[in-house]
Amino acid sequence: MSSQYLTLYKMIVLYMLRKSDGRLSKAQIYDFILEKEYTNFLTLQEVFGELAESELITENIEGSRTFLKLTDAGSETLDFFGNRINPSIREQIDTFFRENGLKMRDETSIGAYYKKTGENEYMTYLSAAEFGETLVELHVPAITEDMAETICENWKKKNQNIYRTIMTELM
Repeated sequence: MSSQYLTLYKMIVLYMLRKSDGRLSKAQIYDFILEKEYTNFLTLQEVFGELAESELITENIEGSRTFLKLTDAGSETLDFFGNRINPSIREQIDTFFRENGLKMRDETSIGAYYKKTGENEYMTYLSAAEFGETLVELHVPAITEDMAETICENWKKKNQNIYRTIMTELM
């Protein structure tokens, strides 16, 4: 693979992260880039690895999902090399965010997963963020896996009401 193409793919990822105003999951980036057939899965894996190793992005694993965030160094790099992205590709990315922005924001700003912590013990990890800043983070124990799954699903559906109730009670 030519380093010129790898640089382009890196710039596309950095540009997408900047457009997201926060963070994106690897899956969201894969979906866009693979759907547009810019490159293949293995090359994209290499791109993610090199971006993380160069500290241009950070990776945060939450349950089964990996979220990426643009670092200051990544933003500076994009400022310097971003002109290598073809204007038509930029427009496709911009259109993608216009059409999918709310859905993507909901997918990345609301976190809900669980882990087994012992015999018949699970811990759920629930969070809500806005513009990359955590608003609330809760850890709720559950005694069955079904209960943990239900807690996570209900958080995804009712997080706004739960957050509002917490804030009302605290104020």
